[in-house]
Amino acid sequence: MAISRLTLTDFRNHADAVLTPGHGFVVLTGENGAGKTNVLEAVSLLAPGKGLRRASLTDMARQGGSGAFGVAARIEGEVDLGTGTRADAPERRLVRINGAGAPATALADWLTILWLTPAMDRIFVEAAGERRRFLDRLTMALSPAHARHTSRYEAAMRARNRLLSEAEKGVRTLDTEWLAVLESAMAEHGAAIAEAREEAVRLLGDRIIAEPEGPFARASLSIDGWRDEGRLLAELAEGRRRDAAAGRTLAGPHRSDLAVTHVAKEQAAALCSTGEQKALLLGIVLAHADLVAERVGRAPILLLDEVAAHLDPVRREALFGRLAGRGQVWMTGTEPALFDALPADATRYTVAGGTIA
Repeated sequence: MAISRLTLTDFRNHADAVLTPGHGFVVLTGENGAGKTNVLEAVSLLAPGKGLRRASLTDMARQGGSGAFGVAARIEGEVDLGTGTRADAPERRLVRINGAGAPATALADWLTILWLTPAMDRIFVEAAGERRRFLDRLTMALSPAHARHTSRYEAAMRARNRLLSEAEKGVRTLDTEWLAVLESAMAEHGAAIAEAREEAVRLLGDRIIAEPEGPFARASLSIDGWRDEGRLLAELAEGRRRDAAAGRTLAGPHRSDLAVTHVAKEQAAALCSTGEQKALLLGIVLAHADLVAERVGRAPILLLDEVAAHLDPVRREALFGRLAGRGQVWMTGTEPALFDALPADATRYTVAGGTIA
């Protein structure tokens, strides 16, 4: 499914913008700071989560605006999605589907959105949390219920941490019955999270290995995770004192990590060159897009920020060829010439000072 109309209201540096993109390539060009990535961020908010920048909601509202913002989209003439904030509650995200209020997790039922940004180039050498978030986006595209399990697991974990912290500080007596309920919820949803992640890694790994050698390096994927609900429940109960002292929960799927290996070199991605890491990441995203289209029946929307500038002409042409006919792909760049090889029906916008033409 593709976005046929996108409206931004007081979002970042865009006071009022309307875009009517086509079904294929959507290209935004302009100088640095013009607001190209802001458009991609707006699109990314049409999926569960904090968007591609993981910014606070108050940072998204336009400076000098109303204090609120809105992002609305028409999807293939079938459904209207909207998200944003109100001026009297700038830190509370609102979501509407066909005009009715809905939880953010419900967005996953309508759109699958994946992105690559320059900030992700170091994903293989950053902390494990970045790779987990990346893996969860991949998993959610194959199993929309993953968003709800993740949300409920994190909510139960926050409540458990708060209970343990207050008891550790002597603020209140530890409510062991409520603690057991929270730990049971964590174990239930944690097992579902781990199972969905492992299935996504298995499917994606099989898809990547089946791909012929090409300009984008092939990756082998694995994850250390939890699948045994009873084991996690026991570890949570046994680790209460330890977790209270640490101020956080030290066991569970929120501690898992995604391991990526360069197949041809038999080398961990973290030890590869910057160019090789970029190629590995692109290979994973492209294979995943094909996998989602095949298994879910809808191609994901891809947001590729400044991707063409970091590729040589051969890989750039290969990328465009690989993406052609595979759904809606939004790309940004400073130079229109970077996208000369795209088909004539690509939708092209020029962004300058918060205006889009």
